[in-house]
Amino acid sequence: MVYLSIMRYRTREEEAERVFRKRGGTLRTSQAIAEGIHPRSLYSLRTKGRIVPLSRGLYRLANLPDVGNPDFAVVAARIPSAAICLISSLSFHQMTTQVPHSVDIALPRGTKAPRLDFPPLRIFRISRGIFEAGIETQDVDGIAVRVYSPARSIVDCFKFRNRIGIDIAVEALRLSQRRRVCTVAEILEYAKLLRMRRVMLPYLEAIQ
Repeated sequence: MVYLSIMRYRTREEEAERVFRKRGGTLRTSQAIAEGIHPRSLYSLRTKGRIVPLSRGLYRLANLPDVGNPDFAVVAARIPSAAICLISSLSFHQMTTQVPHSVDIALPRGTKAPRLDFPPLRIFRISRGIFEAGIETQDVDGIAVRVYSPARSIVDCFKFRNRIGIDIAVEALRLSQRRRVCTVAEILEYAKLLRMRRVMLPYLEAIQ
């Protein structure tokens, strides 16, 4: 009986690992349970070191390569409605020399503030009508992360210049053209959408 019980646990753990692999290697506790993984199997895998915590309630298979950007992975898993924005998205697109000390995320206005122990967040509220514009889904170590496009990120930096500093916005604009990350036409499209065209035109003319 003891032997059969042990074998059943092993079978459940192997099945749990298969579910993790099928879902890209990373799951929240609620997702794992919804996929049919028994909490006991989940805790057993954690105790044995076969899955490792990325944050509270978020686990990844231990035999997978380390996540290149674990902070983005945590945000994507724990706050799926958010979009990486401003300095964090500039960093992702290599359009800044700043080193982010928190993860900048955008949320639609009226959305309940998320609870996250780590990483530290800086939250920006965006009007629902323009929130989805420019969101790209990027693959970060097998994890789907929502990040604003380069052009949208630049315009957002000008829009929130009083919070992040105009120097960061101007640097991002210059680097985007030097590294050919996006075109002036793409930037102008979002500048019009976000009503920032008049503010940005002098800076756009200066770099041409």
